[in-house]
Amino acid sequence: MRKNAMIALGVVALLVAGIADARPGDRLRERIAERTGVDSTPAAPRSTVRFTYGSDPDQIGDLWNGFAEGQPPRPLILFVHGGGWKRGSKDSATGSWKPQHFPAEGYAFASINYRLVPAATVEQQADDVAHALKALLDQSQMLGIDRHRVVLMGHSAGAHLVALVGSDERYLRAAGLTFADIKGVIPIDGAAYDVPAQMQDGPPIMQTTYRQAFGTDPVRQRALSPTLQAAAPNAPAFLLLHVQRPDGVRQAQALGAALTSAGTRVEFGSFPGEGLQGHAEINRRLGDPAYAATPVVDRWLKGLFGR
Repeated sequence: MRKNAMIALGVVALLVAGIADARPGDRLRERIAERTGVDSTPAAPRSTVRFTYGSDPDQIGDLWNGFAEGQPPRPLILFVHGGGWKRGSKDSATGSWKPQHFPAEGYAFASINYRLVPAATVEQQADDVAHALKALLDQSQMLGIDRHRVVLMGHSAGAHLVALVGSDERYLRAAGLTFADIKGVIPIDGAAYDVPAQMQDGPPIMQTTYRQAFGTDPVRQRALSPTLQAAAPNAPAFLLLHVQRPDGVRQAQALGAALTSAGTRVEFGSFPGEGLQGHAEINRRLGDPAYAATPVVDRWLKGLFGR
């Protein structure tokens, strides 16, 4: 485990030039995007801050913030990408709309990389999420972040990780934080909130990925299951978003029921979309004002932060 003393924020202003436009008729790239949740045409925000939160090359992130000197600090949304715990990055799996939309709505938006399976464990990935948040909060005044108004957001495997950090406080405590440091959690179309159940009746195509991530020890699988860790305390509020994948719906409902039983405020957002295409679309289009999930998230954030 890395030493806390090594966890520092390295801030570098980056000028982002140009927009990577998709070439007309490039159906191969579109199909890849549909299946993976990767947006092949990321927009370029006006500016970004690159930060580090550890010594590993994957322990980095980007921050987009429209904060200007003299303005109040902005609430923070920290996004965690998906990829089956073993692939993906902030550059390919954040989606093109989020870094535009959320800063325009008055939020600081950060997206991180984290260490991947098999070089790292899922426990270390959850630890990375917590330490990335700690790094940002340690520099909140300089970055224009309101450290008392923070939401964790993640898609797919990232949804599992933010739900785990939001239901098992050990990861935050290891980073010097507690549930008092986050206001809410937005898991987006995850389906491994109850790992043993997902390994028993989840899609056969995913079983190898689950075994790589969670192993075969039932005790470890339960410890890595947000639904089975959801006894109080938890993060104060959850917004569980999902499309119409049967396992995703089933797992989101079970997690919501467990959190509600513990006294945690839970809301759901259910949207059209099936299979891998629907799973990818909700990530790719969140932040698009024309996409149904965007106003739902906007309303929830405003209610949570009292804006």
